[in-house]
Amino acid sequence: MAAQIPLYKDVKRRLTDALHLGTWRHGQVLPPEPALAERFGASVGTLRRAVGELVGEGILVRRQGSGTFVASHTQDVMLTRFFRIVDRDGNKHLPRSQTLSFRRTHADAASAAALRLRAGAPILQIEALLSLDGKPVILDRIRLPAALFPDMTREVFSERDITIYALYQSRYDITVVRIEESITAATADARVRTLLRLAAPAPVLRIARTAYAHRDVPVDTRVRYVSTARHRYLSVLGQR
Repeated sequence: MAAQIPLYKDVKRRLTDALHLGTWRHGQVLPPEPALAERFGASVGTLRRAVGELVGEGILVRRQGSGTFVASHTQDVMLTRFFRIVDRDGNKHLPRSQTLSFRRTHADAASAAALRLRAGAPILQIEALLSLDGKPVILDRIRLPAALFPDMTREVFSERDITIYALYQSRYDITVVRIEESITAATADARVRTLLRLAAPAPVLRIARTAYAHRDVPVDTRVRYVSTARHRYLSVLGQR
């Protein structure tokens, strides 16, 4: 006999589905806990446990005296949740992004697999150079499903004054809730060396990264090359 799903997990799933459907958008406050509990047919304690997990995952945010809000992808959220590159002292800084190329093309096998598309499906292919403290540190090769971002242009992407994930959220109502990364050591090719101003042979971190929205929908896949001349990757696990 299959194990029964705990009630709070079912409430969490239904609450996540409501967020996916846009019942409450980013930045909006959720109804009070008693009203939410009644909506989902659960006790306040069960509802609170479900909400607590979503807060822990960064999908919801509790603000003392104000309520519980749907998280927005502010610069602080990007730095704390999704950006792992630090300087030699362990400090994080918001990178400055420069778009090097932007074109519409068709998914190759690797992109199709990561984005769960058919091979040859239309995608957006972007190359961006990220600088920290005025020096190029990261080269991103990004691929997006064209169907999810129908009016995305180089101008829209490049002229934003917010993070990429905030652009997805504010313009397309797509909220990144988790990412998966696979990190390997690599030797930079000629283009990566030139852009990151490295001498040959140049070791770099190669990070294969896919971002997912609600319901585990992949919305962004990229290969990121990171110069470790002055920076490193830092992952903090567990609670402080």
